[in-house]
Amino acid sequence: MAFRLSPHLTVMANAAQKASKRLLRDFAEVEQLQVSIKGPSDFVSQADIRAEQTLREELNKARPGYAFMMEESGESGSPNWSWRWVVDPLDGTTNFLHGIPHWCISIALERRLPEGGSEVMCGLIYAPTTDEMFWAEKGTGAFVNEHRMRVSARREMSESVFATGIPFGAVSVPRRQAFSRTLAAIMPQVAGIRRFGSAALDLAWVAAGRYEGYWELGIKPWDIAAGMLMVREAGGYATDTGDGDPRETAAIVAANPHMHPKLRQIVIEGMAVPARG
Repeated sequence: MAFRLSPHLTVMANAAQKASKRLLRDFAEVEQLQVSIKGPSDFVSQADIRAEQTLREELNKARPGYAFMMEESGESGSPNWSWRWVVDPLDGTTNFLHGIPHWCISIALERRLPEGGSEVMCGLIYAPTTDEMFWAEKGTGAFVNEHRMRVSARREMSESVFATGIPFGAVSVPRRQAFSRTLAAIMPQVAGIRRFGSAALDLAWVAAGRYEGYWELGIKPWDIAAGMLMVREAGGYATDTGDGDPRETAAIVAANPHMHPKLRQIVIEGMAVPARG
């Protein structure tokens, strides 16, 4: 690489690039993959499993004492961990399995805090089909390849494009209803809404200024841990709908400083249960 990464980010980048080589080969032969179904619109493929194994091996080899939280295999390592990798080996699996070139590898590194909880110290999101590596380290900014990222400066809803995740069949009725209310409220106000099927890349694109904001309910920590840090390091906000941590509450609103309060309020109102007349 032409740019210099910290030791932790170097480990993450090397692991992601190694895993991506096999993913790209599988993507070129996607019709031959053995696929099992976890649930409606929620697939797991042999490519996904192999990528996770590669990432685990590479990260563990470089930092053998660190714990893991991984999408497919769950949590492992010491329960008293000081450092933990949070890994989604293939975010955008449905895109991948349909030959849509919008998917990525997401890796975050958490540090346990003395007072409890944890904070994300490093995040890396790699999109192999475009060879874009988004990365951030707490306190040092956010970058895509060698270029610094900044969130969008747009202030008007009418000029803004937002991203979201549309609930699918397995999602609870209240959550689908909350999404529908939010979407109905925001659509008339904005230039566009996108659903591209990768939460990690949605957050990376907010950090890069390609979207003004992104929201989703029922999200998993491995989908958002790296991207949250990028948005914040790029000058934006990434919060839940209250005072909690999105990694724990599974609700996230991320946007530039001008759009965040507006988008967050719309999502909060969408989540409120309408009073019965």
